[in-house]
Amino acid sequence: MDHQDPQPAPYSDASPRTVKQLQDGDHIVVVGGGPAGLTAAYLLAQKGYRVTVFEGEDILGGISQTAQYRGFRFDIGGHRFFTKIEPVEALWHEILGDEFISVPRLSRIHYRGKFFNYPLKPANALFGLGIFRSVGIILSYLWWHFRPYPEEVNFEQWVTNRFGKRLYEIFFKTYTEKVWGIPCSEIRAEWAAQRIKGLSLARAILSAASVNRRPTKIKTLINEFQYPRLGPGQMWETCADKIREMGGEVHLEHHVDGLILNDGEVASVRVRTANGEHSIDCDHVVSTMPLRALARSFEPPAPAGVLEAADGLRYRDFLVVALILEGDALFPDNWIYVHTPGVKVGRIQNFNNWSQAMVPEAGKTCLGLEYFCFEGDGLWSADDDELIDRARRELGELGVAGDAPVIDGTVIRMPKAYPIYDAVYSDCVDGIRAFIDPIPNLHTVGRNGMHKYNNADHSMLTAMMALWNMQGAGHDLWAVNTDFEYHEEQRLEPEPAKLSDALPRVDPRPAARTDASA
Repeated sequence: MDHQDPQPAPYSDASPRTVKQLQDGDHIVVVGGGPAGLTAAYLLAQKGYRVTVFEGEDILGGISQTAQYRGFRFDIGGHRFFTKIEPVEALWHEILGDEFISVPRLSRIHYRGKFFNYPLKPANALFGLGIFRSVGIILSYLWWHFRPYPEEVNFEQWVTNRFGKRLYEIFFKTYTEKVWGIPCSEIRAEWAAQRIKGLSLARAILSAASVNRRPTKIKTLINEFQYPRLGPGQMWETCADKIREMGGEVHLEHHVDGLILNDGEVASVRVRTANGEHSIDCDHVVSTMPLRALARSFEPPAPAGVLEAADGLRYRDFLVVALILEGDALFPDNWIYVHTPGVKVGRIQNFNNWSQAMVPEAGKTCLGLEYFCFEGDGLWSADDDELIDRARRELGELGVAGDAPVIDGTVIRMPKAYPIYDAVYSDCVDGIRAFIDPIPNLHTVGRNGMHKYNNADHSMLTAMMALWNMQGAGHDLWAVNTDFEYHEEQRLEPEPAKLSDALPRVDPRPAARTDASA
């Protein structure tokens, strides 16, 4: 077998850890059936390795799954497919083929009965808020421009220095605290730098007139995106089928509870199923389980300091109330960000506007009302009927669906949807890495596997890099940014001539992004 892939140029400096190399006959266990885990399993199976995927839930895709209810399919969070990472783009189409469709792109912010552009464009915001509020926003901007916070440690300081306190309080504070459940003063500035385009209010207003002069390819990214016909879960359901066809194994409802160490390597994994526990020997483990769970899974146990670091990591959980309504063409957006005070819903998706194939009945609409919470709190623990009633009531208060009657609904809960970037997370991650990095056959990838706010394409990229490192490359997976130089407002470079040139050389520091929200 020829196991060597074309290797892109190193992503950054050489990987700081020693990685055990793949050998013929190796058995690789993949923990987790989300984008990162299934990407790794697919590429390994394609090269003829023995690979086994263990997914603890009864559905594939992680937060990129597509849930189903009475024939209606709906996303957990919404996933637009566009990327500048050529190997990821190629793999998407290799797996799904002609099942991709092109979808018009529209998202807006709802604030006190009005709609504003998303990503936020300050000129549009100023005009929409009226003359008196706009004057106050400009005066606030000028004040903070000349008297900024001397340090930008947290989200509030970072945004206020660029937009002023008034605009921060209207378009950033309420929604961001709704998403994360903690004050903006406790969210690290680096998260702001990753999720918000790095500009000032003045620069945004001055640049608004030139927006239509962008190259055609950038306009295309703004106006439309790719999407699996049956939702993002279709990608991972199809991927799993292909892994099985190539001889790999994909098991649902198999929880990996233990990683057994021997002579500094993972020798086997302990798996819990409905039929009891059993151990599986392996030569490598690719893990996407949350870092907190990973640190607690080792046998013999990790040192007390590592477990303490794991306990310091926090996650924001998430639930979707899917409402089925009579009528269609209720509003044109893929989703609406709800900044209006007084309601708990954070976003509203309209699945008819993602793909008509996800809505099996003509004349019906499926909306997903998204709520951010902590596992075990009042929202998370509420009865499904109570949550459906809340969603119906808040939808009526916002008025975005007119008077279309709600005829049915269901609730899907997603634990550990978002790794929290609080004041201690970075030190906690470093504390865990001090223990796991020296384990040469353990490879942590993906969003929760690295406690990084990765999009699906970046999660897939970390999996690809891990496999390249197992074949002799020296990529630093931890330098993969949550969002680098491919988003709507960024200039696109010429396409590479060959796949080996496809991986861009990037600055591992946080890059600018247009999105202001989760």
